[in-house]
Amino acid sequence: MVRAYRNQLSSYNGYMRTNAPELGADLLVDFLNTYDVEDDVDAIDDAAGFAAWAEARGVEPGDAAETKRVRDALRSVVDGEAADLPSVELETICGERSVWLTARTAAQAAVASSLVLSIQGKLERVKLCGADDCRWAFYDKSRNGSRTWCSMGVCGNRQKARTYRSKAGETEAEPEPTAARDAEPA
Repeated sequence: MVRAYRNQLSSYNGYMRTNAPELGADLLVDFLNTYDVEDDVDAIDDAAGFAAWAEARGVEPGDAAETKRVRDALRSVVDGEAADLPSVELETICGERSVWLTARTAAQAAVASSLVLSIQGKLERVKLCGADDCRWAFYDKSRNGSRTWCSMGVCGNRQKARTYRSKAGETEAEPEPTAARDAEPA
């Protein structure tokens, strides 16, 4: 399967084409979520499970240690931090007014997806949830790109409830002035 991506941010009229697997935000987000912070579960540690994950996305699992290093570096990048991305070899093929990008392993597909999103100017829309106990990756589809949580119904609600409780606790700690205490002695 060949996918074509048109770069809307450039005056270049050609297409960037990719061979299977389907590269882009969905694959990158799925790859970043192979580590579940909340349950402290790393899907890459389960060789059979990760092989099934990779097969479902049309790639090979590849070397587990390299895959983890790539995933951790990409999680740092989408979280706005500097990271040392391990060297990952990607095959490119140039044709008339097109470029094909191929990925064989999960790590290659994740790096290629990051590259595609970066070229499209959309990598900054891949984010990690703002909740410290979640950190789930998601693609921000909001109009202005300001989404903070993976789910407003879960993580966003928890954070807003925490903020409300902390503000309510601050106001209860401060004594309220009473008429008897504030009255001047006669």
